Amino acid sequence: MRTTFDNQNIPKAGNEKFFTGHLTSFQQDPLMFMRTLSRDYGPIVRFRLGPFQKVILLSDPELIKEVLVTKQRSFVKSKDVQALKPLVGEGLLTSEKDVHMQQRRLIQPAFKKTHIHAYAQDMIDTTNDYMRKWENMEEVNATDDMMNIALGIICKTMFSMNFKEGNDLIGNAVENANRLSVKRMRAIFPLPLWVPTRTNREFKKTAQALDEVLFKMIENRRQNNTNAEDLLGMLMSARDDEEGVSMSDHQLRDELMTIFLAGHETTANGLAWTLFLLSQHPEVEAKLFAEIDAIIGESAVKPEHFDKLTYTQNIVWESLRLFPPAYVIGRQVNETVKIGKYLLNKGEMVLMSQYVMHRHPNYFKLPDEFRPERFEQNFMRTLPPYAYFPFGGGPRVCIGNHFAFMEMVLVLACIAKRYRLRLIPGHEKIKPQPLITLRPKPRLRMIIAEREQWENS
Repeated sequence: MRTTFDNQNIPKAGNEKFFTGHLTSFQQDPLMFMRTLSRDYGPIVRFRLGPFQKVILLSDPELIKEVLVTKQRSFVKSKDVQALKPLVGEGLLTSEKDVHMQQRRLIQPAFKKTHIHAYAQDMIDTTNDYMRKWENMEEVNATDDMMNIALGIICKTMFSMNFKEGNDLIGNAVENANRLSVKRMRAIFPLPLWVPTRTNREFKKTAQALDEVLFKMIENRRQNNTNAEDLLGMLMSARDDEEGVSMSDHQLRDELMTIFLAGHETTANGLAWTLFLLSQHPEVEAKLFAEIDAIIGESAVKPEHFDKLTYTQNIVWESLRLFPPAYVIGRQVNETVKIGKYLLNKGEMVLMSQYVMHRHPNYFKLPDEFRPERFEQNFMRTLPPYAYFPFGGGPRVCIGNHFAFMEMVLVLACIAKRYRLRLIPGHEKIKPQPLITLRPKPRLRMIIAEREQWENS
């Protein structure tokens, strides 16, 4: 007897409105909406956003693996990501198939572990330089401070610029680009940029401002024949082993823009969530301080400390589990394809949520609790692939995953060596805000206290 596969087998979410489908519920709280669907319907469920867009949510590691790895050529980036092309061009975030593979071959060497370790001292120096502006027992906006530190690290490692140079040059433009990108990605029917709306005009103006800065940097490097050991220098000197080609100025611009938008904000939000979680769990913070004191002691944080800071690393892994900055991956079905026992039709959207999977009770005991100890004894090796995937997976796994993880650990070590942070008294309740990345809302207003004075008081 022949087995048939069609999407009639896929459970359909209830409470669907005639015209809008599930759009209102999704927009009100996409995290809770997806988590509720996963709980109520299991590994796969179908719902609708607006009158036309059919969406399938996957909450099963094997199904997710098929989409991201084994049958990834049957999918393309979802429409919300493609809406960013006017800003990031054909960078790794938006390019597809052969173009994406060629670009990845060119860029991958710049993110090898050996090269990333060379940037570790820049990460440490940038953090320590920034913390010099902090004063004991003052209130800081920790969300913005982590964003500034991450931007400073990107500017230093990419362009060999210090924080002030980078922030003056592109800080505001990058922040505007993030804000406007969210609007464009969230629009059900994004208007073409030639339509002169206020948002479109601002979007184009921001893109032009960033273009001017990036193209000028590239031109100066070419004219001066500078062989800097920063990321820009490595990207400019990269050659494709198969075809022997290097990147054009436009390709360089697209990749630099992608790294700025996708790189610094995800790391910054990961750090902000980590500081928030530590402020709520003094017993974890105490173990962090004990490890910092035992391994680093009276000396300064150094790159070689990274591998020894195992509990610090577990804190970061657990923070990325509870509040993954990249909280959902979307793909558009490009050709009819069978996933598991289900047939997905061309044009349907597939969502796979790290936020949902990382809190799935099938894979994590007490999934809503902050317990860094769960990552001891090679815990990740006991998980099925794609039960935990904070950096994505498959051929499109985040190319800067090792860079970002090292950055988070070393920045946290620099902060924890000197300070402890607490939310100000009466702080509003912190909730996750799913924009391009998962941000704490409202921003974290925290009191910073020098550890030595705090512990002796």
